[in-house]
Amino acid sequence: MKYARFRDPAGAVRRGSVEDGQVQFANDTYDLSDDAIDVLPPCEPSKIVCIGRNYADHAAEMGSDLPDRPMLFLKPPNTVASHGDTITVPAGKERIDHEAEIGVVIGEQCRHVSEAEAMDVVAGFTCVDDVSNRDDQQEERNWVRGKAFDGAAPLGPVLATPDEVPADATVQTRVNGDLRQDGSREQLIFSVPELIAEITTFLTLEPGDVIATGTPEGVGPLEDGDDVEIEVEGVGTLEHSVRKP
Repeated sequence: MKYARFRDPAGAVRRGSVEDGQVQFANDTYDLSDDAIDVLPPCEPSKIVCIGRNYADHAAEMGSDLPDRPMLFLKPPNTVASHGDTITVPAGKERIDHEAEIGVVIGEQCRHVSEAEAMDVVAGFTCVDDVSNRDDQQEERNWVRGKAFDGAAPLGPVLATPDEVPADATVQTRVNGDLRQDGSREQLIFSVPELIAEITTFLTLEPGDVIATGTPEGVGPLEDGDDVEIEVEGVGTLEHSVRKP
């Protein structure tokens, strides 16, 4: 199944099932592209736990070594943006990059979860763009300026239950229709169960929290007015645009 959060014409926030581009709640059905509704992020995370260098080819293109354990950093709630939003990125920066990622949405509060039980705490998957300010990321250790600016984590458009997303699901980015990234879930250095086990060793995950599992090679700069599409097989396509002040 796939689910979407949306604001209906009366202004109420609803969660409906999605099929063939339509979302249904109670007796009402809307096209996801209908201007009468606003598609919202599929969850409300207290935090996004991001994984660095989880694709070997991306580590290579960045000139970085492969990690011997998952490389973790956080994006706070202010980074969350919706399908269809225009992301205003920090002004005066030379390079703002797109990073297509599979987002793992947590379904229950959990800590010290084993790899064998990890998928039991997963509500589903979504698309994430880990929008990155490289200018400042290269100058700081904790990446607050580089990764945690407002709108730096568009999510959506839907949450797809785990059975919808293949083990070798493709992960792609298109900018203004041109393919930039084309990877696969099976290329992850650390699998989803491994990531959940490692993260919950150190911190509690809450319902709605997201794990952004890393990006494949092909990251690149975004310009003012660019239209970005992040597609995860089995989930769908997250779309947003970019504004550079």
